[in-house]
Amino acid sequence: MCGARTLSRPGARWEHGAAGEAATARLVAALGSQGWVIRHDLRMPGSRANLDHLLVSPCGTAVVVGDSKHWHRGRTTMLRNGRVFCGIEDRQWQVDAVARYAARVSRTLNLPGVVVWPLLVVHGSPIAGGHLEASAPDWDGVVHVLGPARLVPTLAAAPKVHDPARAAAVAARVDRVLTPYIPGPRRKA
Repeated sequence: MCGARTLSRPGARWEHGAAGEAATARLVAALGSQGWVIRHDLRMPGSRANLDHLLVSPCGTAVVVGDSKHWHRGRTTMLRNGRVFCGIEDRQWQVDAVARYAARVSRTLNLPGVVVWPLLVVHGSPIAGGHLEASAPDWDGVVHVLGPARLVPTLAAAPKVHDPARAAAVAARVDRVLTPYIPGPRRKA
């Protein structure tokens, strides 16, 4: 957590994070009617982690790997010295993580001509300027950091051409190589 409130029980932290994931899922659901293929809670290849959200663009040339966070609403998320902070807390490690997820998805899909975009969706904390473009080690592009108000308009504006057949082929590849995440039993705190 970022800020004054501390969620000490692992279950409480998980529930807080799950609320952000559910909110993002509700927001991006509207993109389905615009040709986006949307998946949630997929197993991260070669890891115990999960992908919160994965979206295939209507043109079939882009895959968005989204990670949802729920940060302190009383602290602004901003770039400081090239790093993402929520208030005074350095949250760059979460930007780096979604970039690693995107790189792993790109390698796993292995689809020439398909670009993978890492996206961090921050609920609660306002984003300075509404949108940040952060850098991450071993990632050539930017990691987009957005609040919920900018999420759907940003994604909806991206595809200029729709290619349903290509999008369906990319989605089929996603479904073959990225399976649903089934968490193991949680340890009691």
